[in-house]
Amino acid sequence: MTDDASADKPLTILIACDTYPPHLNGAAQFGYRLARGLNGRGHDVHVLAPNDVDGGSRSDLDGDWPVHRLRSHGVPTHEYWRICLPWEIKKEISLLFDRVQPDVVHIQCHYMVGEYTLYEAEKRGIRVIATNHFMPANLDPFLPFPRWFKNIVAKNSWKDMGKVMGRAAVVTTPTPLAAKAMHDHAFLPDVLPLSNGIDASVYELQPGEVIEPHEHPTVLFVGRLAEEKHVDVLIDAVAKVPSHLNVCADIIGGGEVKSSLQAQVKRLGLEGRVVFHGLVSDADLRRAYQRADVFVMPGTAELQSLVTLEAMSASTPVLLADAMALPHLVDPGRNGYLFEPGNSDELSDRLTSILELGSAERAAMGAHSRSMVERHSLDATLSTFEDLYYGRPLDQGTL
Repeated sequence: MTDDASADKPLTILIACDTYPPHLNGAAQFGYRLARGLNGRGHDVHVLAPNDVDGGSRSDLDGDWPVHRLRSHGVPTHEYWRICLPWEIKKEISLLFDRVQPDVVHIQCHYMVGEYTLYEAEKRGIRVIATNHFMPANLDPFLPFPRWFKNIVAKNSWKDMGKVMGRAAVVTTPTPLAAKAMHDHAFLPDVLPLSNGIDASVYELQPGEVIEPHEHPTVLFVGRLAEEKHVDVLIDAVAKVPSHLNVCADIIGGGEVKSSLQAQVKRLGLEGRVVFHGLVSDADLRRAYQRADVFVMPGTAELQSLVTLEAMSASTPVLLADAMALPHLVDPGRNGYLFEPGNSDELSDRLTSILELGSAERAAMGAHSRSMVERHSLDATLSTFEDLYYGRPLDQGTL
């Protein structure tokens, strides 16, 4: 795709995802936003993903781009995750290539769908870009095994990542920290850090728009209710904030630890102050970001945290665990603070310090959050991926 005649020709792009909406996680949301953005730029986009329900393979053709679903199976340790078995999908993938005739393939994971899509593209001489959104630690909560066995699984997962993604023309991941981990553990020599990107304008107040504030100071968490998100630390911190602040918490998302978190709220006597909203519409999510006084992400396995970027786009101060890629999203004292992972006392102190600020000072922190999002422009991310698809040299100054 590098000759002059094809340099600007719209491409047929096959995006292969091992998780995709209605799944709720960063990788699924990125796959959707990538498809939407590329479709908006005039490319012929097709998405390949596991079927989100039991049954055979199918193609959903009613949306703005086709989504091809492969036969998949639920797993007993996860609320919604689906896995595909190689002997059930290899032929389906080959037939899809025959129908779609992609110019380029973009895999989002080295697991089953990404792996066997890459192999099929390789057989046909089709350019492959690989993006990694996962760390082996993300699997820990779903493996009912002792630590020593999980360590073996992690080592093999890193090895497989290197074996599969090393065959792609270009490998990307959202942050420099993730790129270093892939270099050190998967032995991938050249991993390009490239932000997932965000359209910050979606979360900004529009001219004349007024958002009704909460009656009481409110902290917001958005994400999967999973062990590695450590939402229990946030709930403990809310209980420890001085009572005169009457701080409340909105928790948006579903997941396998929801019932234990609800039990924790009841045990601490926080009913009415901590509200579980489950999955919400895009409009309600935007409203939640706008109304929150502080956004908290206590997770310890975040490769980038799109939900944190969304909150920052809404000019919200942030409190983030000092783990993985989250420190890249904090300018301490200016848009928020980091806290020691798992330390609810420190998180409570930080919450108190922000909520006791005057409204003008909190607004200044939120404005700084918004300014920090500029370098994560979705438009810039899409342009860079287009360059990678066409095989153009990258302008290093834009990365």
